[in-house]
Amino acid sequence: MSIRPEQDRRTGNSLAEFQRDLADNLCYERGTTVESASGQDAYWTLAVTIRDRLADRRARTARANYLANPKFVYYLSAEYMLGRQLRQNAVYTGTDALARQAVAASGFSAWDLESLDVEPGLGNGGLGRLAACLLDSLATLDMPAVGYGIRYEFGIFKQAFEDGYQVEQPDDWTFYGNPWEFPAPDDLQVVGFYGHTEPADDAGRARWVPAETVRAEPSHMLVPGYGTETVNILRLWRARAGRESFDLDLFNAGRYAEAVEAQMRSENLTKVLYPSDSTEAGRELRLKQQYFLVCCSLRDIIRRFRFRNSDWEAFPGKVVIQLNDTHPVLAIPELMRLLVDENGVGWDQAWSITRRTFAYTCHTLLPEALETWPVSTFGRLLPRHLEIIYALNKSFLKDVRARYPGDDERITRMSLIQEVPERRVRMANLATVGSFAVNGVAELQSRLLAATTLRDFAELWPEKFLNETNGVSPRRFLRLANPRLSGLITARLGDQRWLTDLERLRELEAFADDEEFRAQWREVKRQNKLDLAFHALGSTGITIDPASQFDVMVKRLHEYKRQLLKLLHIVTVYNRIKADPATAVTPGTVIFGAKAAPGYHEAKRIIKLINAVAAVVNADPDVAGRIKVVFLPDYNVSVAELVVAAGNVSEQISLAGKEASGTGNMKLALNGAVTVGTLDGANIEIRDRVGADNFFLFGVTADQAVALRQDGYSPRACYEEDAELKAAIDALTSGAFSAGDREAFKPVISSILDWDEYLVLADYRSYIDCHDRAVGPAWADEDRWTRMSILNTARSGYFSSDRTVRGYCRDIWHTEPVPVPAPGLTDPEAPAE
Repeated sequence: MSIRPEQDRRTGNSLAEFQRDLADNLCYERGTTVESASGQDAYWTLAVTIRDRLADRRARTARANYLANPKFVYYLSAEYMLGRQLRQNAVYTGTDALARQAVAASGFSAWDLESLDVEPGLGNGGLGRLAACLLDSLATLDMPAVGYGIRYEFGIFKQAFEDGYQVEQPDDWTFYGNPWEFPAPDDLQVVGFYGHTEPADDAGRARWVPAETVRAEPSHMLVPGYGTETVNILRLWRARAGRESFDLDLFNAGRYAEAVEAQMRSENLTKVLYPSDSTEAGRELRLKQQYFLVCCSLRDIIRRFRFRNSDWEAFPGKVVIQLNDTHPVLAIPELMRLLVDENGVGWDQAWSITRRTFAYTCHTLLPEALETWPVSTFGRLLPRHLEIIYALNKSFLKDVRARYPGDDERITRMSLIQEVPERRVRMANLATVGSFAVNGVAELQSRLLAATTLRDFAELWPEKFLNETNGVSPRRFLRLANPRLSGLITARLGDQRWLTDLERLRELEAFADDEEFRAQWREVKRQNKLDLAFHALGSTGITIDPASQFDVMVKRLHEYKRQLLKLLHIVTVYNRIKADPATAVTPGTVIFGAKAAPGYHEAKRIIKLINAVAAVVNADPDVAGRIKVVFLPDYNVSVAELVVAAGNVSEQISLAGKEASGTGNMKLALNGAVTVGTLDGANIEIRDRVGADNFFLFGVTADQAVALRQDGYSPRACYEEDAELKAAIDALTSGAFSAGDREAFKPVISSILDWDEYLVLADYRSYIDCHDRAVGPAWADEDRWTRMSILNTARSGYFSSDRTVRGYCRDIWHTEPVPVPAPGLTDPEAPAE
């Protein structure tokens, strides 16, 4: 126990104190001086100086939570897309202005140091961006929480284009180290794989004897709240080999590769986010990653529970574990194993505890996205867990048979084990059976989840199924991404409290017809478009006109998101200009940003096709100044921040009923872009809130899409009956965009002409007409467009992740905030992280 005055720590926020701390850290952390410091030295020193202020808050947060002994939220996710940390943490500690002054006084450029701040490569897309936003809001709302994930050495790949094709390059985000994390190599966990189980004893406890073990080293990154003293943590695990994995005898014998083979095999476990699953070895590695995450995290959760508690029946009252999609669902059988086999809890009590502890977020409606694992692979890798799943399934199906006697088809659908064409473990079914709550992430998706994807379970347990519409952090995606707009909003609303009460944006409606405000609004957007144009020039070599309409489609590359529909629009406009150079066209720049999964070959062909069309369109003097196409490489959070601030039109054109929610649609609307969208995912809720007059709607509904398929949809009939559609597809197959090669894009075109899984051709005419009759005329009326833009921002307050987290806390987690005291005399020390 110790009591120390807070002023002894590095928390001073005067310029002199900040400069003193910079000098100390430069000397004692980097071992150098201002005169000889490199850019990396300066960046690291600045980061650590800001981090120290967060570490002080973290210590007080840990103490407050220890004393309160509250119910904790533990968020398990395979992905986190945090974005760059330097500017965020400077803003959250109130040191952003100080940092710029101090850095400038030392002869460095704050802009240059920010460019050295590397984005953690811990995620792939919306799943990871949502997870990061929810952690931000949990801290901002003073909720006791810990995020758990994997510290991938190489995260989501860096994307480059060679001859228009996507090329994946390693994202070595930790090459220079990471000043934002605290490694804990003395707190290793041991994770087992393979082996066998020994029969259960009289108490029902079995013993798993793994054939292979890997050590897991934790580190944690600080997750500060905005406008509060709370700092939570994101705890990350990486695989480490033990000392015995290095064979010194082999090394001394010159057999160097063999000497480190075991070490490499162990540490490969956390090398890469989502290793390719195109091979059996790749699939097994993915499953190993998932177990690695949950094994380490659950042991850590139990350790935290035992700081202040000992009765296992109290566990669900102190712990709620949120499963972010199916990747961490192995936590359910793992908790059963820990309770029964390692802690002597009876089977029925353990199952009751487990089912009261977990909640599951389902992020998809696509059957192919619901994970399953071959029983053969699963049983070889995790034999005890398969035994547990079999036992749970037997008991569960007995209850289902009692509820629905004679309904064998229902039993087949609901079983945790798929029987044909091969036996596989169904992770979504396991998640639903083992959780007390199942939520979707938008009103439509939640309805369809209960009505289609998980219908049998929703009929059995209707009370389990809820909706928690996604949200985004206004701090990250407005304050940091768009400081100009943030400043304008603050000037009009009078203070920055809107950043934690986003519904206050409604007050902007009063200025929607104010000429001065509309002019300021347009100037902010113009400056942001200049920033994006500068980035596009540097990353692609393409010069774009900031005065043109920025029509943006930025998201993961997937066929259901229908980047192909946008491409057909581009080709249609191009054909019109070539047929009549005098034709009226809205001057526009179409901006794509997307990565395709390395093994998703159809998506990669679409990227090549977009780049091929862009090359021809951009080089054609007939269309100069009228249409341009830019595909930004290596789309990530940092690029997203530029795009959402600059976008005029937000393309949210997935087939209705396929997108779970989307968060890019929210970010763009929040920053004043006007959506062109289908009634899909959260588009519906955006349209409801911003108003139908401020949203460009097109396309079939989810119900109409189903009916269209049932009525015998013919994509070729669409092709034959629409002259512009036929001309666009014929242009793509003619070789006009592929240097005369008529076969180059045949697989892509065949996919929509012969089957058209996502009804691209069915929605083509509606989409073209939407741009011609609605988007174009609205853009031509500057005052009307500005008003629409303002109202999109003013009415997007609902889409704050703070509102999402409040919903989870109220409806699912049943947790209460624990405010952290301001600096003063400290209470007894809490246990170490």
